[in-house]
Amino acid sequence: MIVVLPPSETKRAGGDGPPLSLDELSWPALSPLRAELVAELVALAADPAACRQALGISATQDAEIERNAALRSAPTLPALHRYTGVLYDALDVESLRGAAAARAKHQLAVGSALFGLLGADDRIPGYRLSAGSKLPGRPGLATRWRPVLEPVLAELAGRELVVDLRSGAYIGLGRLDSAVRVGSAVRVDVVAEHPDGRRSTVSHFNKAHKGRLARALVSATTEPDDAAAVAAVARRAGMRVEREGGRIIVVVAA
Repeated sequence: MIVVLPPSETKRAGGDGPPLSLDELSWPALSPLRAELVAELVALAADPAACRQALGISATQDAEIERNAALRSAPTLPALHRYTGVLYDALDVESLRGAAAARAKHQLAVGSALFGLLGADDRIPGYRLSAGSKLPGRPGLATRWRPVLEPVLAELAGRELVVDLRSGAYIGLGRLDSAVRVGSAVRVDVVAEHPDGRRSTVSHFNKAHKGRLARALVSATTEPDDAAAVAAVARRAGMRVEREGGRIIVVVAA
């Protein structure tokens, strides 16, 4: 089983690892586009106004531009320790011990607008690039990533169950629709149910419950191998779950 997490815009600063080495990242087939995007972000950082527009940030966030300028020289951290925020707080990977900690290193991956897909231990610097970013003079990130990322995801789903916890924009960078249909991948959505029965997607609930589910999955002593088994793990973790084929819906009270 591989659990694909969404990234987060917030990232831990600093690091204790050597500078970024694309050759050492998982899934080397993605490295040519990774290299292109790193080069584009470093070059774009020389023009703060254009960089702010492309990344959707304000002048108060110019530290993000400085991060991108230093992509090739900044210290690195393992991906699971670089990303922060609600989902990663709920996952709380640093508190995992023993077999669960070992499974987290092998079973967790992170979707990324800059790197495509990262293994848990892949060392990366801090950066700013989201799925909706518009790099000047270049096609959209989904147009660039899908031809290279989708074959990697399809190969993964051909070997083991892929549990896709990514949000919509990151799913757009590399889809698993066909794998979900045939049962070799599971898509997880979180919805908030209102007292009148109406349902909506709420970002905070989405992230927190996906983090809890990821933790439950790597903590399970028996590795799930289909959607029903993933749903069972979620229920044991106290979640209200509905299943529609390869899609799992976690329902929370609004």
